[in-house]
Amino acid sequence: MQNAGKVLKRALWTAHAEDRLVTGVYESAKIMNADPDSVAFCVLATDEEFECDIALQIHFTLIQAFCFDNDISIARVNDMQRLSNIVGDKSVELEDAHCVLITQNPAEGSWQDPALEKLLLFCEESRSLNEWVPEITLPGR
Repeated sequence: MQNAGKVLKRALWTAHAEDRLVTGVYESAKIMNADPDSVAFCVLATDEEFECDIALQIHFTLIQAFCFDNDISIARVNDMQRLSNIVGDKSVELEDAHCVLITQNPAEGSWQDPALEKLLLFCEESRSLNEWVPEITLPGR
């Protein structure tokens, strides 16, 4: 998918507007542990500043393994600041946008989000090409 970044941005905006985003490694881990079926998509973000952070990389490895075990689609982005700008409140700086979950409530039809459906298909196609955690470049402003 050529416009994966735009589709991800749209899915994040929709989930944010519907209060279906969980931001932060710790908060995401709590949700995944308590109710993994409520998680529709996981985004891991890092940038040059955190590439050598061993603790963060261990968290990422554990989150990826959990997502694989629970059939949760997952992708990486390489610009945490851009992700933070998309999912955050403009008046508050997000300190931990390393992990962002898009949650769902099947009873409310959140599976009907076309952008989320495209992302899930993109991840499925990537896995068929042995790219287990595809990297998505978020568009600029």
